Amino acid sequence: MLKVFTQANLYENRIAIESENKEYSYKYILDKSDLIASFLLGKRSDLLEQRIGILVNPNIDYVTILWGIWKSGGVAVPLSLSATENELKHYISDSGINIIISSKSCEQKQNIPNIDDLELINIENLETHRKTPLPKLSLERRAMIIYTSGTTNKPKGVVSTHKNIEAQITALTEAWHWNKEDHIPLFLPLHHIHGIINSLCCPLFVGAKTTMLESFNVDHICEEVSSKDFTVFTAVPTIYFSLIDKLETSNDKNIINGFRKMRLMMSGSAALAPEIHKKWKKLTGQELLERYGMTEVGMALSNKIDGERRPGSVGIPLPGVEIKLEDDEGKIIINEGEAGQVMIRGPQVFLEYINLSEKTKDSFKEGWFLTGDVALLEKGYFRLLGRDSIDVIKSGGYKIAALEIEDTLLRHPNIKECAVIGKKDDKWGEIVVSAIVIREKELSIEEVQKWCSKRLSGYKIPRIIKIIKELPKNSMGKITKIKLKKLF
Repeated sequence: MLKVFTQANLYENRIAIESENKEYSYKYILDKSDLIASFLLGKRSDLLEQRIGILVNPNIDYVTILWGIWKSGGVAVPLSLSATENELKHYISDSGINIIISSKSCEQKQNIPNIDDLELINIENLETHRKTPLPKLSLERRAMIIYTSGTTNKPKGVVSTHKNIEAQITALTEAWHWNKEDHIPLFLPLHHIHGIINSLCCPLFVGAKTTMLESFNVDHICEEVSSKDFTVFTAVPTIYFSLIDKLETSNDKNIINGFRKMRLMMSGSAALAPEIHKKWKKLTGQELLERYGMTEVGMALSNKIDGERRPGSVGIPLPGVEIKLEDDEGKIIINEGEAGQVMIRGPQVFLEYINLSEKTKDSFKEGWFLTGDVALLEKGYFRLLGRDSIDVIKSGGYKIAALEIEDTLLRHPNIKECAVIGKKDDKWGEIVVSAIVIREKELSIEEVQKWCSKRLSGYKIPRIIKIIKELPKNSMGKITKIKLKKLF
């Protein structure tokens, strides 16, 4: 039996999930997932890595279906609730899904494509009355396919084994001191690694409690935080932007106290500007712990839970993770302060991109995964400069971190949100361009340029600043840099 299930057996009488105002024990999840696995198996003894899609709301059903798929020897493919019909077609055909487990509420909302031989099973109508023997699974078996965001091409299916997932979970439970008394709110999407591993699998591994909420709503989250005993909180930068706006205009001390009493608050999935760290600490007294990860590896770097949490840094390698940096010529960087591509090796690194053997091969170098992210080492901690293709601007021979300029802009009292990108230029290669969301007062381009020139004097390069009050955003409210390129 996989360790994720033997661990759950240790805590069978504890509450594992709070969902839709009901509480469910570990024993309930174990028993229900056994029945779902038995249903999926039918007369077979093992699904032999059959791909099964999950398209349900973020509630107890998601957990029991995920575990049921794993127990039956299947491969879980979590699908986005906001996916378009064409996106779902790609996920289904690319991964080879022939069964999707959904629910009545989701089927009414989703544009589920009509594909031959695709069976749609409704969780409410699932016959789970008969328990059958379940297969014995090795850690080397494929367990899950998660699709990347697909910012440059079609989303890629990242295949992880049970060994990869267990390595990701155990590294985080050790590094972040997860324990059975912890309680975390889960509002992140459950088709991404952050929500699945960090917010769900880690607490379930140690006997902790997860309160599953709908998609992020700032008022609802603040209400939950003020009324429940949460000890751990993890979110993305855009959520902290929304929470800061809320706390700056709210007089409810219960909300602030709810955040203040937690033992651990984290930020990830995108770099968080140091200025936001400062604002959050001023409001709640909490020092955010920033970490770095991606779909292909889970989490790889983290600030220390019992040491320095350095704003603008993603810390040190997590347990079992090896990290090195490589320059543009393919040489390993040994000196601090030199930027290079992050390369990762360890048991948590994914198996392959499904149906993309050449892409998989090109993504590794002598056993090291090439992340495409650029970082440098400063006083023992790694500082992420960003995605080489998006966040690192190459201008006039300089490598400029968009995050550093964004952080400088966010210090301006009249700038609420911003994004910085590089725009192609014949002379400089790229020039720095920023889109800015202002607060209430008008703000001139000249004033912004003056603000930057005083604080970024080390960069002797031209800048263009474009001020926009309304910006294209994705479903999480984040300024989308890919879309911004079209504005300039």
